[in-house]
Amino acid sequence: MPMRHLNAIVVLLMMFFTLLILSFTGILEFPSASTSIEHSIDPGSKLPDSTSDPFSDVLVAFKKWDFKVGCTRFRENHKDLIRGNVSSGSLQVSGGGLGCGKLEMEHVKVLVKGWTWIPDNLENLYSCRCGMTCLWTKSPVLVDSPDALLFETTTPPLQRHVGDPLRVYMELEAGRKRSGREDIFISYHAKDDVQTTYAGALFHNNRNYHISPHKNNDILVYWSSSRCLPHRDRLAKSLLDLIPQHSFGKCLNNVGGLDSALSMYPECVAESNAEPKWYDHLHCAMSHYKFVLAIENTVTESYVTEKLFYALDSGSVPIYFGAPNVQDFVPPHSVIDGTKFGSMQELAAYVKRLGDDPVAYSEYHAWRRCGLVGNYAKTRAVSLDTLPCRLCEEISRRGGKKAGV
Repeated sequence: MPMRHLNAIVVLLMMFFTLLILSFTGILEFPSASTSIEHSIDPGSKLPDSTSDPFSDVLVAFKKWDFKVGCTRFRENHKDLIRGNVSSGSLQVSGGGLGCGKLEMEHVKVLVKGWTWIPDNLENLYSCRCGMTCLWTKSPVLVDSPDALLFETTTPPLQRHVGDPLRVYMELEAGRKRSGREDIFISYHAKDDVQTTYAGALFHNNRNYHISPHKNNDILVYWSSSRCLPHRDRLAKSLLDLIPQHSFGKCLNNVGGLDSALSMYPECVAESNAEPKWYDHLHCAMSHYKFVLAIENTVTESYVTEKLFYALDSGSVPIYFGAPNVQDFVPPHSVIDGTKFGSMQELAAYVKRLGDDPVAYSEYHAWRRCGLVGNYAKTRAVSLDTLPCRLCEEISRRGGKKAGV
């Protein structure tokens, strides 16, 4: 063997043994699943090996994250998301970025004429920006001369003349179908006149808000659906077959019936003596699971519904299938986007590993604990909770009944 080849082999062997010694002594440290980096773990790649540390007490898990990572490091690693930059224009600016001088009316009256689900407790006299007040009601006794009529299920009048109330039409379903007769159109999309997201408290009234500090350690995923659409069921089953899970609701139920959640989690029973509804204990039941599977009925831009926001509000981590721009609507590092994985097997492996790693799991809750909400603040700012004031501002800007046709 030539001498130069022998020398090369000796050098390579020396380098190998040096690296081996450094790794055993801990001087050279390889990243683990708990390492806080951008997106923590590349969801499309195989997770690095780490010691499994099953847990059920999230408060203990949070303390481990505080010790190993902490808010300062989280803030640095996710600084672009934390700033709340929305380059795609997915969210309107609350108030429209308009100065008070653009508002022509100091008091605006909205009469809701046709509706199916608009909550009664939205009715109120609101104090809005710039000293403007806004009366939102379903009662013609309180508003017999409205500045605008709001229609959610019924079609607005065919014609409007100057001096008549403005016609407002609201459609929050995925299709965003206009009536063709409205002056102001409300939808979930930022490109329409007034945007209303599904975030906010008014999409979940009369709930038991008990949040369990203990997560199931053996059953990882919560899934509930009462509308059994074939494509959603197929997608859900392809993942749920790979992960320990509880399926509530009518679709793929594996817990022994529709009302099983209350027997499994008695603390979720509402305090009132009223007959329980499936939705009144939803948040409480979800809170017992580390993950909640959230699948939209329709996949389209900006259509991010309560399916995802319920999971966030319950203190669980959503596994999401839906809007491709979902990250524009949620806190930094708070959601597992299922579409970013190469296969359901990869996604299932990631979820299982995350469920056994208290530090990596806690990273998905760091936004809340560190107060770093990012774009989520803007999502909440244009939710149903703030719709009355924002709609009244738009009506005022147009001059109300004086608006042209």
